[in-house]
Amino acid sequence: MQARFTELWGGVTMDKRMVQFIRALRAAGVRISLAESQDAMFGVEALGAGQRDIFRSTLRATLVKENRDQRTFEYFFPLFFDNNTPPLNNIPDNLSGDDQQKLREALQSLMGNLDALKDLLRQLLEGKPFSQEQMNDMARQSGLPQGSEMNQRNWFERRMTRQSRLPQIQELIEQLLQELREMGMSDEAAEALRQQMQENAEGLAAQISNYVGASLAEQMAAQEPQPKPDLLDVPFEHLGQSEVDAIRDEIHRLAARLRSKAALRQRRARAGELDPRRMMRSNMRYGGVPIELKFQTRQVKPRLILICDLSTSMRYCAEFLLTLVYELQDVVAHTDSFIFISDLVDVTMVFAEKQPQEAVAQVLTDNPPGHYSTDLGASLATFDHDHMGKISSKTTVIFLGDGRNNFNDPRLDVAEDMQRRARRVIWFCPEPPHLWGTGDSDMHRYALSADGVHRVTNLRELTNAVDAILMDG
Repeated sequence: MQARFTELWGGVTMDKRMVQFIRALRAAGVRISLAESQDAMFGVEALGAGQRDIFRSTLRATLVKENRDQRTFEYFFPLFFDNNTPPLNNIPDNLSGDDQQKLREALQSLMGNLDALKDLLRQLLEGKPFSQEQMNDMARQSGLPQGSEMNQRNWFERRMTRQSRLPQIQELIEQLLQELREMGMSDEAAEALRQQMQENAEGLAAQISNYVGASLAEQMAAQEPQPKPDLLDVPFEHLGQSEVDAIRDEIHRLAARLRSKAALRQRRARAGELDPRRMMRSNMRYGGVPIELKFQTRQVKPRLILICDLSTSMRYCAEFLLTLVYELQDVVAHTDSFIFISDLVDVTMVFAEKQPQEAVAQVLTDNPPGHYSTDLGASLATFDHDHMGKISSKTTVIFLGDGRNNFNDPRLDVAEDMQRRARRVIWFCPEPPHLWGTGDSDMHRYALSADGVHRVTNLRELTNAVDAILMDG
């Protein structure tokens, strides 16, 4: 198998190809340790690579630990271990002797003014794939050697396809078929010829696609690994799907850490601190000797009301905040939760009936993003009418949003009333202060009706903001 593999990949050994594959997976975000790389090598050595399915299963079992990485593995595997030259038909072999003669004559009559495409047309008819030299030349002209990321694949495919002149061949095919019909070829035979040429054209396009994918994968493998930013510090607006999935797994760990810190603070609060004033007054009967100690305790479990913007720009942040807060319910006295886009929706009962991540998933499904505009003013009016009684002097109200209101009435009167009734009103906002008041932003006005604003652009800032609320419960 090693000799066969060397021949297929032009002298690259199996071990080297596997190392390239592993490096490409790492560059694509799959976590693979040195020990797991060695396990893959030992597994292939023991089971061989002669049977493709067993070979693939061996690599997948040793290299892929998480379900979200399965798709990445399946995407890269054929780029490294498949023969990327598609099967093509030699069309003249499928024609009768008379039709072959007509085809030769038709080709000669077309070539006079179309010399630039004649080689490609002949290649298409004979079912010959692009040679390695042709592929390399098209790659150089399209700039493929400078590619470094797989998300550039479609762009380079389009450039190489233009270099190949495949899009221009369709007109020539139609002229060829018209010439053949005029020479007496039947419509059925001409249509069959068209179908075979179209299949060959699709095969050549697939060869270009495979070449681009394999080249980019090899170039990714050749790069030195770049240090990835801490997941906690990636801005919400730059999150990819794999990072979102990783954060969903991370939130449970973050919640456990915050829960431990909050529980410790609450135990200390229940134990209380010495209250010198009460202790002196209580011990006056003993001549001021502090026989009876008096402690001052305080309630540190906050009562929360969350009002979260669920529009497209705030969706991930709202999801993570809701999940985090409901993972912490044992250190929170009570939580009422609302989401809004164009109007307010009470989602408290969803979280009362389901686990946090399951509840968040349902809320996101039931309230999809759309073409409707964010209207916090209307949402505040709904809260004023239906839910204002839920705010007490022990309540912390948390708004999550950017304060952009699409030039609607911001209903500042309701925001001010909420501040008067609540213990405090806090905003979690992703936008920096220099953008407040620009465009349709009313954030600079809402900030005046709040007791504080936390900037939350990533998971670390969001976690710190929640911790600050729990610390000053």
